[in-house]
Amino acid sequence: MKEQITYDIYDKVDIRVGTVISVKKNEKARKPSLVVEVDFGKDIGIKQSSAQITHYYNEENLVGKQVIGICNFPEKNIAGIVSQVLILGSIDEKGKVVLVHPSQKVENGLPVA
Repeated sequence: MKEQITYDIYDKVDIRVGTVISVKKNEKARKPSLVVEVDFGKDIGIKQSSAQITHYYNEENLVGKQVIGICNFPEKNIAGIVSQVLILGSIDEKGKVVLVHPSQKVENGLPVA
């Protein structure tokens, strides 16, 4: 388990629901990755991420899917892609990622508590 944090620290993390609107391969990445654009609603807008999620996901099964992301990390350049959001998922012992998502469709931009 990681170090304990306070609720004040957790409250600073902006976790939101968004809908994937586009997906393409990140051709420059060393490890297989996808460039994912997510619509987080009117207040946050569309953000992109370079995500190592190719074991289970591709353009066909990801576009239209709702995901959960951390929206207030600083931007990070990953293999030529400006990653603006961290899409959340569970990582198994082999490094395969299963995305975390709402059990039913909700409005884009809703906060996760």
